[in-house]
Amino acid sequence: MPGPISPIPQRQIRNFHAFPAMAQRAYIALGSNLGDRVTAIEKALRHMEAGGNIKVLRTSSLWETQAMYVLDQNKFINGVCEIETTLPPMQLLDELQAIENKMGRVKVIDKGPRNIDLDILLYGDHVLSNERLQIPHKLMLEREFVLRPLCELIPQATLPPQSSLPRTTLQEHLSALPPQETPISPLTPLALSQSSTPDMPTLTPYSPSRRTLIMSILNLTPDSFSDGGRHFNLPPSTLMQTIHSHLASGAHILDLGGQSTRPHAPQVSAEEELSRLLPALKTITSLAETRNTAISIDTYRASVARAAVQAGAHIINDVSAGLLDPDMLPTVAELGCTICLMHMRGNPDTMNDLTSYPDGVIHGIGRELLDRVREAEKAGIRRWRIILDPGIGFAKTQDQNLEVLRRLDDLRRYPGLEGFPWLIGTSRKAFIGRITGVEEARERTWGTAAAVTAAVQGGADVVRVHDVGEMAKVVSMADAIWRV
Repeated sequence: MPGPISPIPQRQIRNFHAFPAMAQRAYIALGSNLGDRVTAIEKALRHMEAGGNIKVLRTSSLWETQAMYVLDQNKFINGVCEIETTLPPMQLLDELQAIENKMGRVKVIDKGPRNIDLDILLYGDHVLSNERLQIPHKLMLEREFVLRPLCELIPQATLPPQSSLPRTTLQEHLSALPPQETPISPLTPLALSQSSTPDMPTLTPYSPSRRTLIMSILNLTPDSFSDGGRHFNLPPSTLMQTIHSHLASGAHILDLGGQSTRPHAPQVSAEEELSRLLPALKTITSLAETRNTAISIDTYRASVARAAVQAGAHIINDVSAGLLDPDMLPTVAELGCTICLMHMRGNPDTMNDLTSYPDGVIHGIGRELLDRVREAEKAGIRRWRIILDPGIGFAKTQDQNLEVLRRLDDLRRYPGLEGFPWLIGTSRKAFIGRITGVEEARERTWGTAAAVTAAVQGGADVVRVHDVGEMAKVVSMADAIWRV
């Protein structure tokens, strides 16, 4: 049976060398509706941990909502973080308000605009009420923007027995709220900072009218399966022409790769991978046209990820979801960038022998991606900085690839994976060639178009493609049919 939020037994406390035995688990509401809202919340979390008395364990997604109570103000983004702390409730409140003050919060009117808002929702199984603080938070059960992110973390929890509030689960409280006219959606930023790139798109996977973004593939290798050598060692002027063509054709994200992940491709050194990536990054970031275009780096190496983000990249696209380099997830957490976690088993040499899913491919992918999400959270990556990819063509048979496309919406609703955006990469892959009878990878455009349409129907937020112009038209049509 679900129970109240309770103190953490000593045997369950992990990595808290500075914390005595009575660390308590608490839940803090996060909100902002002024300026660079995501950056403000991420900065507040860093301030929380900097003092040494608070450890952020997990975060919810960030949900964009209309303002309540005072309606004439900007949209809010709201989330919840789960923490462990040794501070008693009133000292925790003092710490949070000190962070708000440090970040320059000015409270013009009650429930009015603010750059940062930090509220204690729950603190262990404590019940507290005074003129400064009420735990559980007195308004939490009437606010979807509080309950929904809280339910991402502890849906089956009940409120403390001493509380006068109803004892049903948080998920039941959420289900009892009246439906919104427009469903609220989590958002995933692609930029490191929206203030420097205000027009860079964000992903909103629950928005019924969202557009599907195009990620264009730019392989800088001599040996990729489809276009190996085409963009290898290009002079800057030719690369500029290529980038202009991709953008003019409809690309929203440029995905650069310096190491092929096709089966049995030679594995180059990190230095060689960077020698392919960094000159291209320098050229791309020098173009005014790419200022609001997201740059993704297709790599499984932490050192490459670090150097690329420092050179101007925004997203790390890791085919191994951090499995091939144990430093990847902590590095991405430190960098604060968005990461795409793709499902794969083994490595590119062994993955085709690892296609057994006794409980079904959807359950297998869902369970294994959920494990990677949990590892990312443990490393300090925020939930709103994660994109998921089912890894079509990686450790999957032809029939399994087709089932993933057919049942993508089931993956989107897999318990624990709700609210994440999904990237789908089917472009020119071998199973499309086998089905359509097209041996030459570059000629698989029609089969790719059908697969891209299926991905949009299933709820994909991003499609990764070689043929940018053709697939942008396919996506426009598919969006017109399915995104209404």
